[in-house]
Amino acid sequence: MSDPTPTEATDDELHELVTRLTLEEKLSLIVGEDFWSLPEIPRIGLRKLRVSDGPVGVRGVTWDERDTSLLFPSPTALAAAWDPEVTRRAGFVMGAQTRDKDIHVLLAPTVNLHRSPLGGRHFECYSEDPLLTARIATAFIEGVQSAGVGATIKHFVGNETEDERMSYDSRIDERSLREVYLLPFEEAVRTGRVWLVMSAYNRVNGETMTENSRLVNDVLKDEWGFDGVVVSDWMAVRSTEAAAAGGTDVAMPGPSEVWGEPLLAAVREGRVAESLIDERVIRVLRLAARVGVLGDRTPAATTTPDDATATLREIAARAMVLLANDGTLPLDPSALSRVALIGPNALRLSAQGGGSAHVNPSHVVSIPEGLRAALGDGVELTLTEGAFTHRALADLALDTAVDPQTGEPGLRAEFLDVDGNLLSSEHRLGSSLMFWPDNIPAGAVVIRLRVTVTPTVSGTNILDVRGAGRFEVDIDGTTRTIDMTAPEGTDVIETIMRPEATRIDIEATAGTEVAIRVDFSQGERFFMAALGLGWANPRRSEEDELTAAVEAARAADVAVVVVGTTDDIESEGFDRADLALPGRSDELVRRVAAANPRTVVVVNAGSPVLMPWRDEVAAVVWAWLPGQEGGAALGDVLTGAAEPGGRLPTTYPAADTDVPVYSTARIDGEHHYAQRSSNIGYRAWALGEAAPAYPFGHGLGYTSWAYEAVAAKGDAAGVTVEVTVANIGERAGREVVQVYLETADGTLWGRPEPIRLVGFAALDVEPGARVTTTIDIDARTLARWNEAEAAWATAPGTYTLRVGRSLGDLRLSTDISL
Repeated sequence: MSDPTPTEATDDELHELVTRLTLEEKLSLIVGEDFWSLPEIPRIGLRKLRVSDGPVGVRGVTWDERDTSLLFPSPTALAAAWDPEVTRRAGFVMGAQTRDKDIHVLLAPTVNLHRSPLGGRHFECYSEDPLLTARIATAFIEGVQSAGVGATIKHFVGNETEDERMSYDSRIDERSLREVYLLPFEEAVRTGRVWLVMSAYNRVNGETMTENSRLVNDVLKDEWGFDGVVVSDWMAVRSTEAAAAGGTDVAMPGPSEVWGEPLLAAVREGRVAESLIDERVIRVLRLAARVGVLGDRTPAATTTPDDATATLREIAARAMVLLANDGTLPLDPSALSRVALIGPNALRLSAQGGGSAHVNPSHVVSIPEGLRAALGDGVELTLTEGAFTHRALADLALDTAVDPQTGEPGLRAEFLDVDGNLLSSEHRLGSSLMFWPDNIPAGAVVIRLRVTVTPTVSGTNILDVRGAGRFEVDIDGTTRTIDMTAPEGTDVIETIMRPEATRIDIEATAGTEVAIRVDFSQGERFFMAALGLGWANPRRSEEDELTAAVEAARAADVAVVVVGTTDDIESEGFDRADLALPGRSDELVRRVAAANPRTVVVVNAGSPVLMPWRDEVAAVVWAWLPGQEGGAALGDVLTGAAEPGGRLPTTYPAADTDVPVYSTARIDGEHHYAQRSSNIGYRAWALGEAAPAYPFGHGLGYTSWAYEAVAAKGDAAGVTVEVTVANIGERAGREVVQVYLETADGTLWGRPEPIRLVGFAALDVEPGARVTTTIDIDARTLARWNEAEAAWATAPGTYTLRVGRSLGDLRLSTDISL
């Protein structure tokens, strides 16, 4: 990759520009001009700077299905590749598309840790391990910024759960902060040279993060030397003077009730020093120079590579984890005549999770589409849903829904004022619609959707209406009113991503049009609005659907059952209630497996679920939330065209009662991280009695490996480990060599010190070949935080390095003196 970053601005240049600005102009640069941008000031050569959400793709400044973006595999999938180069490529492609959309800052990556598997945003984060998270995130940042786009590491810090995220207080001891929760941020700053850090909504040890001077000013800026911009999470700045003094550089979005005129008054009255404002403006101008919107600098000439979709397909396959296999996989299409594809997620792939990470791809390769292509024309593929697990129905299909005004596929969205006058109208291609403050016409109090649906099956069809507000629904001239107003205090993202839904039965005849009009309102005005329409053909009963699935499996050579979560389960704005698959998913798997011993289960989820049937099936593939090429990648993996090369970046439990850190509940508004202290994930499992279903780092493949030798040399300043492995199978394969460190007695400075990851390497090896890989472990990775001295230190003594395929399959060891 080239480095097209414009030339850095000098301190002298930045200071000179600040002297030319009025106080009002300075203040305009540290608060959003609108939801997604900072303003231009042409007289100093500053052009508008735009930002966009981006953990799984760059959405842009609208949430609109007509403005499409590449949809990448979820961050947990990227981490599952255990390969910084894979993530660096993903980051570069995402950064390149950011440039194509005339966006300058990407609000990614998310590096909060998998502290509890119930965390709603678990899929958007990388791992339970801080080192793995740090290495993957840093590579992603380097990829994004190599395209001339600012990456934003978030959410700083202690933001591991979603419920009450605006207000809870994370109580974290200093050692845990340093060794676990701050570590990914520190490596992103020191090694990745990230250009932005986003401060979180929550408090840490009593101080809200937008006002937390010790962590933002003292640690992030002074100790680590961060010279970029600290941007607030959206609407996280709740004070004037405290946030200004606490280290926040930019409050988003704008206009702000606390940072506009109130901050101007505070400076003029001497309550906030103008020099403090100057320092923040310098940081904003430095960012503007880096992204090419200051002076004669031009934005990077990077553009989205022509092979971007092929890259996404390759990454999705490489991330998929083969959890179990009795030899049924890979499938040989030449030996098959019929495959039964079964399951709610087989028909409705969860390609991404919910929340601000959401993007609108131009197309998602479905699992039937991908598997048909992989199996070829000689294999019959049957489809059965098997169980109904989605709370909301699928969106209206463009081949049956028509805009009554234009006759084109889609629907009509109209905006009305209080008197019912039409303010504006637009043709939409989807039926799940999101409106930001910037794209709702002033004065609009009603959003009207009009559509004509032509059913394809006679009988009781089903319409669902989704949103938080009041609806008047007219179906062929019959009107009903539905009130689905969200309870007071509900997180705005939850109302958007998990809106209430009402189902309406419609007796319809195939080929006969049904005219639908929906008027949606939320009171006097809209701030943000999300509403949707879904449709389903007449359905069997749940029991009949299960029976049909069993019959299809019994008649097939192989049954592929796809179960998983939905964005009603995995989303920003709320945590998960439990780890169970929804509805009758487990019963579906067990009944299909009983009917066909060659049952392959594909789990389509971004975070752990319980798999009580895992020993009853022939194979289990973890497909993640695989992005737009998910169906194609899964076809490649199931047929062996691609290696399922992933390894688990977090521990998967056999029972929810086994999980060491499970609950996300608050106690008097506080999250007490003292539970297990710095030991979360596999380190917490090591202190308990229960064994997980699948350990950290686990993942099989389609070949076999021998670990032949390990040697280590070095001291507390750094250690080099050499590991020799051989591919003893008949296929080329991918291996992830993992290195862990143990103390002599499992303690350090009087506290439990379980085994921990200190290095890894991903290898592609031909059959019959052996490879020696070198893994360097730097001094900082070896060190721990000494609370007594408030410094990093390595306790002298003899340690054991353990090497293997996963934490549950460690095959070699050697001692090292530090």
